[in-house]
Amino acid sequence: MGSDDKQRHKRHIGRRAVLLGGGAAVVGGGVWAQDEIRRIWRGMPWARKPRKEGELDHAGAEWIAANPANWRLADRPDDYRIDRVVVHVVQGSYPTALKVFKDPWHGAATHYVVRKDGHVAQMIRELDVAFHAGNREYNERSVGIEHEGFVDRPEDFTDAMYEASAKLTAGICARYGLPVDRKHIIGHVEVPGTDHTDPGPHWDWDRYMQLVREAAEAAQAEQAGA
Repeated sequence: MGSDDKQRHKRHIGRRAVLLGGGAAVVGGGVWAQDEIRRIWRGMPWARKPRKEGELDHAGAEWIAANPANWRLADRPDDYRIDRVVVHVVQGSYPTALKVFKDPWHGAATHYVVRKDGHVAQMIRELDVAFHAGNREYNERSVGIEHEGFVDRPEDFTDAMYEASAKLTAGICARYGLPVDRKHIIGHVEVPGTDHTDPGPHWDWDRYMQLVREAAEAAQAEQAGA
């Protein structure tokens, strides 16, 4: 093969570097597994699920968009299986959480923020990967819920907040078939590699899990009676 033919051949290979039909693909000299290629393909604009601006996953939430720099487009659970809910505490107020999650320089955001009075804001679609856990794998496989307040102030965790958050978590568990247990509903402190301590020692896990179970049972009974 002459030099000109070799150059044409290289250009031809470059255009076909991603081989979707095979078990793996060669990209820039590396080998990617087919499931990774599928994830990238589903992330392309023409392959994504239909989306509507401000569409909610949790009925009753208010849509307040996080800055796109604090999350990335995905197609969950098709590209990443959702198997965790991660509970956070802001270490600040509800307005503070909204402000920093809308800040492109902050570098983090959760899917939801729960206010002390039980009001819920959705800032990122559950389809998408929020930068909230400080661990890429856990970001890809979880839904993050932020709560207004401080970890050292138990009075911040109101009845309305617990109940609204529990209903939200029960809905997430139902959507993705997650058991209502502490393996699948965790605190930020339990994410491997994190240096965060939230939701802290004053978060009443026994009470919260009981409320999540009750919310899940109520939703099931409502569906059965519909």
